[in-house]
Amino acid sequence: STKLVELRCLSESTGCRILGKAEFLSPGGCQKDRVARQIIDEAEAAGLLKPGATIVEGTSGSTGISLCLAAAARGYKVHVVMPDDQAAEKVQLLRRFGATVELVRPASISSPEHYVNVARRHAASLNSQSEGGGLALFADQFENPANFNAHYLGTGPELWSQCDGRLDAFVMSAGTGGTLAGVGRFLKEQSADTKVCLADVQGSALYSKVASGVLYAPEQEEKSIRRHRADTIAEGIGNDRLTANLAMGLQEHNGGHLGIDAAVRVSDQEALQMAHHLLAHEGLFLGSSAAVNCAAAVKMARKLTPGSVVATILCDSGQRQLTKFYNEAAWAEYGLVAPTHHEASDLSFIS
Repeated sequence: STKLVELRCLSESTGCRILGKAEFLSPGGCQKDRVARQIIDEAEAAGLLKPGATIVEGTSGSTGISLCLAAAARGYKVHVVMPDDQAAEKVQLLRRFGATVELVRPASISSPEHYVNVARRHAASLNSQSEGGGLALFADQFENPANFNAHYLGTGPELWSQCDGRLDAFVMSAGTGGTLAGVGRFLKEQSADTKVCLADVQGSALYSKVASGVLYAPEQEEKSIRRHRADTIAEGIGNDRLTANLAMGLQEHNGGHLGIDAAVRVSDQEALQMAHHLLAHEGLFLGSSAAVNCAAAVKMARKLTPGSVVATILCDSGQRQLTKFYNEAAWAEYGLVAPTHHEASDLSFIS
């Protein structure tokens, strides 16, 4: 169980209690630790892993890091395929933790060279060397229901208990969608009145999917997308497709279960400003995904009555993003300007 902390400067400004579950304090540095353990547990239970097998995954980095730690405890090897434009710290950590790292150029999921498709082929190739397989497991975090299960069975119940059964809104960004869908499903089963809100980044099509039922990003029309997955400085969130895990959180795809029922957009500039604001006033050094979540929590809180309780996930630390999200030299590429100082209760930088 990770701690739940109040973000006082956000609470004071909005008149709501804004809480963050500190998943960045997990051993692997984010909530993906839960997913990695659940994937391995379910694979072992199904007899899909032989002793000394290799776990293969396509990842922007965080899930790979968590898999390295979980695999080491179980005697498995890890092979990670990731886009070559992610923060250098993640590659260094993966290699330090014993993973074989294969870097590929960013590509559309429809391309055989997309990092997930490359990982899938590598796992299949390893398994073809043994009758009956078992030499490799394709972790498949985007489509594997173990991702959803980790949060439905773990993170959601923890959060509900920590809030003493009173939570008006849960806000979370989505890459695989497992955290948002899993936590959201559990919370809706406890209280149908709890809002479950997607925080989406620029260049991603998920906001439109929740808001209007159609996967679409304005940047597609403007032909300004620079990379296929999401045109944002934030890593590991945003998507241009509906994953199996996110679909489990959408009523029209999951058999009618209540789930995600709201969405807000957060710009890179808002996320960058929020990250520096929380560092200055809360002493929290958070990564881009957590900054997006906190900015979205403020937007959601403004829509609720005073005194409402809003929770989000502080899913990553800034320590793995010094060369990108916290690197002034990288900001211009994404059209960002240096953040300005605001007093603790001044959130005028959030639209």
